[in-house]
Amino acid sequence: MIILHHLNNSRSQRILWMLEELGVEYEIQRYQRDGQTNLAPESLKKIHPLGKSPVITDGEVTVAESGAIIDYLARKYSDKALIPQADTEAYRQYTYWLHFAEGTLMPPMVAKLVFDKVRQNAKPFFVKMVANKIADKVMDGYFGLNLVANLKYVEQHLADNEWFAGEALSGADIQMSFPLEAMASRNISGEYPNIDAYVKRIHARPAYQQGLSRGGQYDYA
Repeated sequence: MIILHHLNNSRSQRILWMLEELGVEYEIQRYQRDGQTNLAPESLKKIHPLGKSPVITDGEVTVAESGAIIDYLARKYSDKALIPQADTEAYRQYTYWLHFAEGTLMPPMVAKLVFDKVRQNAKPFFVKMVANKIADKVMDGYFGLNLVANLKYVEQHLADNEWFAGEALSGADIQMSFPLEAMASRNISGEYPNIDAYVKRIHARPAYQQGLSRGGQYDYA
């Protein structure tokens, strides 16, 4: 039996979606973030030394990291429905986007989140003014530029493709869902219409909705 060690408001929500798409039996072991630090509880370290979510146990096998979990589940349980055939362009795209999500897209997004919190929480006024200048310089000089370039790249890909790898939903789409949900929830200006449409498309899937109902509150990153 697969057990998903599920942390509220975390990347493990996309693993719930994956499991529902596969239609396999699974159980949920729930964990709550600390109300003050927002960190995962120490109890998760009993499952994996880093104490982070998502992590699954499948019998004697323990798998951590979203991309590794998605690839593991796709290979073992999807009868290749969620993983393209090897040595095809679709498979190369699958591999690329599976790594792009956390390796390229998430770092500048996390940096933006961190610096936004610095701006909000810095006090008194003089400290806040200095903190804002530092945050603006770092974002404008590096992370901000990379984030915009990455989002434009994704936007263009979705202008030409319904899914990230080939003509059907794959594990790459499930992996990409987390950063794109985070972005779309803050895309008030509508600057990325193809990303917005994509997020609406995956949210409309019955398996996604079922995973959402089983996972509980999810604030879209």
